[in-house]
Amino acid sequence: KMALKAVVGDRIMNDVIKPLRKKGEWKVLVVDQLSMRMVSACCSMTDITSEGITMVEDLGKRRQPIPNMEAIYLISPTEESTNLLMRDFGTAHNTMYRAAHVFFSEACPEKLFEQIAKHPVSKFVKSLKEVNLAFLPYEQQVYSLDTRDGAFEFYTPRPSPNRTARLERVAEQIATLCATLGEYPAVRYRIDYDKLPELSQLIQQKLNAYKADDPTMGDGPEKARSQLLILDRGFDPVSPLIHELTYQAMCYDLLSIENDVYRFEAKGGPAGEMVEKDALLDENDELWVEFRHQHIAVVSSQVTKKLKDFATEKRVKGSEGKTTMKDLSQMLKRMPQYQKELRNYSLHLALAEDCMKNYSGNVEKLCRVEQDLAMGTDAEGEKIRDHMRNIVPILLDQNISPYDKIRVILLYIIGKNGISEENFNKLIQHAQIPDEDKHIIINMQYLGLSILQDTGRRKGKVERKDRITQQTYQLSRWTPVIKDIMEDAIDDKLDQKYFPFLTGRSTTAGFASSGARSARYGHWHKDKGPADRSVPRLIIFIMGGVTYSEMRCAYEVTKETGQKWDVIIGGTHLLTPPCFLKDLAALDPSS
Repeated sequence: KMALKAVVGDRIMNDVIKPLRKKGEWKVLVVDQLSMRMVSACCSMTDITSEGITMVEDLGKRRQPIPNMEAIYLISPTEESTNLLMRDFGTAHNTMYRAAHVFFSEACPEKLFEQIAKHPVSKFVKSLKEVNLAFLPYEQQVYSLDTRDGAFEFYTPRPSPNRTARLERVAEQIATLCATLGEYPAVRYRIDYDKLPELSQLIQQKLNAYKADDPTMGDGPEKARSQLLILDRGFDPVSPLIHELTYQAMCYDLLSIENDVYRFEAKGGPAGEMVEKDALLDENDELWVEFRHQHIAVVSSQVTKKLKDFATEKRVKGSEGKTTMKDLSQMLKRMPQYQKELRNYSLHLALAEDCMKNYSGNVEKLCRVEQDLAMGTDAEGEKIRDHMRNIVPILLDQNISPYDKIRVILLYIIGKNGISEENFNKLIQHAQIPDEDKHIIINMQYLGLSILQDTGRRKGKVERKDRITQQTYQLSRWTPVIKDIMEDAIDDKLDQKYFPFLTGRSTTAGFASSGARSARYGHWHKDKGPADRSVPRLIIFIMGGVTYSEMRCAYEVTKETGQKWDVIIGGTHLLTPPCFLKDLAALDPSS
């Protein structure tokens, strides 16, 4: 089963870069914002260089002309990117490069195609292809469309001229994801949000177009069971608000990590002084992959234990029972040959310590209240009669930031299914929420939730699975709603009344007719080796962003099925609680 990044990396190399390779000839690779992120996530510079690419350039930046070299453009078919392409070949005598090989990340609209054909650039375009890769693989089982605007256009109450175009683009991006994975899934959506049928229809149209181009897409009895589930963010407004205590989610919520880079201080100067270091948190870091979904308490003790074991195994002198940062820098001096491993331990010691520092500050207090609000019951499982008593101390606490208070207020209101304007004003006053942040709370109504009692529809309570055991951490009792949905979808128990299939294409038909289908399309290719073990996929898309705790569920559920299903999750963008509140703030119709 190939991970998302590997699939995309292969496609970029095999469909874009390798076919144009000429011995003894170098080319430039020109990328725009999305493809730049795609290339850096999925390909290594060494691989690209070894296929004759001398440099990777950003289409949007000023570049040196290299008129004696050909360029490969891997770009999105948008007005912006095509205008920049045309500008590079503005006049016949004055061009950026000798020629252009253009690869569009997805289907190019007729209008843009005609513009290119009429422009001087057309004389220089040697090839023009669509590679259908318009999403960002973030992890093995996680993707992002890298578009916050798409979600904004979807939820904003203001009528917007760009709305249809934005939704088309989102649908196209999701279709390229399915095509890349060789899936033609049955499309389902959540009935409770009125704009989802339109989006789901668009996605189905785009999928049909890809299927027409490649009839083998989605072939085989396993793939006949694959599903694509389209959700709006309102299906679970709790998970993006709560303080998670698993490692990855906690790091991204509490620490300043930009573009997956974590800055930390560690001993490392020539005289053993503290220096600032950067570390990239990604799947090349084995400790990160091992720990990212574990509870912070486990991570803290495990990093220390692993470091001790490492030191003992490598027989480091004087390391018996020592594992502080100071000891680490001593070890580094004594064992230069283990630099990489020891650096990695020092990164995770710093990360875990940083999380724990935050936790013992305000986070622990907040977690207690948030878990009670989210669950509606206390740690003993008793129904809580009066939440107000628990939340007032938090709201009055001067040391807690307005954003953290807003998270608590929203959880309270969601649990109540809306409150009166009078009570709302009291909460705001107690908490001293600044006027300019009040609308963050009110704007939650645009996600289809009742905030002030007379707005929004009353929603029935979703029945949740009871997952609490002796092993459950008291401050981690909440499980994201997506986990119930994933398990039900795989067990064919997801209620079709609330999660209908589009155009009557139901799974049961998929199960029954899979024999007939493969007969119709010729037999499932026998030459696929064990590497491509075909299993059905459950692909989930969340309009409005996917949280780190929801990503974790995709891995957990895949593992629980014994790898008999592959769960892939993603959204318009990746969501941390601070980012979710900023997104809500932007929805204000008056801003």
